[in-house]
Parts: sequence; structure tokens; C-alpha cells
Amino acid sequence: MTKRVLAIGIEPGSVDYSAFPQLTPELVRNYIEAQLLRLRGLGFEVTSCLIDFDATAEAAVTAALRDESFDCIVIGAGLREPRERLLLFEKVLNLVHQLAPKAAICFNTTPADTAEAVQRWISP
Repeated sequence: MTKRVLAIGIEPGSVDYSAFPQLTPELVRNYIEAQLLRLRGLGFEVTSCLIDFDATAEAAVTAALRDESFDCIVIGAGLREPRERLLLFEKVLNLVHQLAPKAAICFNTTPADTAEAVQRWISP
């Protein structure tokens, strides 16, 4: 049976890139899409859940977790840094824990290493 992955991350257009002038929303979006395609190529079924910083974030994550079951959930680095996003990260992590208790949880370090993060915990 095909393993299912949910990739939760920040919508690239919502991010302030002033601390990372080499990044643009388009570049980050391309990294994300490349990783999703790579995971699919490796045999995983992947759902993307990109969220903003507002009240809709929790609802989007809740809806994604309630609509389907997942074997692994990868939480993007944009949710863990900077410190101002800690509360949103905690909310997302607790939703995952509550609504997908059997799923492995993993973390990427950049938009370019999502496949490696998933592969550390599950195989297709």
C-alpha cells in the first residue's frame, strides 16, 4: 500500500525575506514543488498544506488532517523559525499529535530536503 505524506509549511508569499535576500517566494515555491514531485517519484502519495500566519492556519491544518490519514507528516522549517512563529508551530504540532497520532512526524531543514526528512521515518 502506498504511504501517504502530508507536508505542512508556510505559504511562500506570506514570508518576509529581508533576512534572506537570496530567497524569493517563487524560488521557495519551486523548491517545495520539486520536493513534492521528488517524493511522488519515490512512490509516496503527497498532500501539501501551505498555511498563512492568521487564524485560518489552524483550520487548514485541521481540515487536511481530518480529510485523510497519513503515515508521515513533515513540518517545514518556516514554521519553526524565527521565534515569533513558535506559538503557530506549537498549535500545528499539537493538531498533528491529536488528529494523526499514528503518523510519524519529521522536520526538514530547508525547502530542498523534505524528501530526506520523510525517508528517515518511512519508505514507500
